[in-house]
Amino acid sequence: MSRGRILFLALCLAGLISPARIPAPAGQVAPSTSRPELIVAAAADLAFALREIAPLFEREHQAKVTLTFGSTGQLAQQIQQGAPVDVFFAANVAFVEGLRARGAVFFDSVEPYAQGQIVLAVQGGRPPVSSLRELTRENVKRVAIANPAHAPYGMAAREAMTSAGLWYQIQPKLVYGENIRQALQFLQTGNVDAAILALSVAQVPDVRYTQIDRNLYKPIIQAAAVTRRSQHPDLARTFIRFVNGPQGQPIMKRFGFILPGEF
Repeated sequence: MSRGRILFLALCLAGLISPARIPAPAGQVAPSTSRPELIVAAAADLAFALREIAPLFEREHQAKVTLTFGSTGQLAQQIQQGAPVDVFFAANVAFVEGLRARGAVFFDSVEPYAQGQIVLAVQGGRPPVSSLRELTRENVKRVAIANPAHAPYGMAAREAMTSAGLWYQIQPKLVYGENIRQALQFLQTGNVDAAILALSVAQVPDVRYTQIDRNLYKPIIQAAAVTRRSQHPDLARTFIRFVNGPQGQPIMKRFGFILPGEF
């Protein structure tokens, strides 16, 4: 790994972006360091899906994949500032388009890969919350969402509450996670009574959820691109195609994403 990439991962460990090395499957030797490495920066809603997809790609293409997760806005800023990332998977195509306009990603590499959905979630032992209006109940004192200042799923949550005419009633109860995974953690640890999450991270033990009407928020169209700083641009394009191909799409579908061709 180059010195720049080592520095980037060190900064990730100290900041808001969390790197995740893909472990070798049981009984197999970890990939040699001579194999090409991709650093994939991805929105936090992809944490579960890409952790399943990346090892399949590693085996098929004899490559090594390092995943880093964070809020889309913060990742886009890191890439614009020159972070040594090969591939960017954003939770909102607008952030990729912004990078393309500034020349930070290859113009012809932008490709949509999913449409996300938001849900109302509570811990399994708590009374269900089946509508946004129920978030105004007195026994719902704290509600977690991703920070709408830089997280697309937080933006969608705010928009849904606003469309339902409930934003000003619920806003005093809101607790902001830096990304959608942190919002889930707030719920799982009991720090909040309910949360508005990405469907892709809500399918975990002890969490019950109800989907929010998609008419209440703009479609969450998600897109990927290869960065201009990529050391392996061809392999990076192959990874995007892999996620959008017969190996990756069934996994994406299982985690609740709407696939290209369905939106």
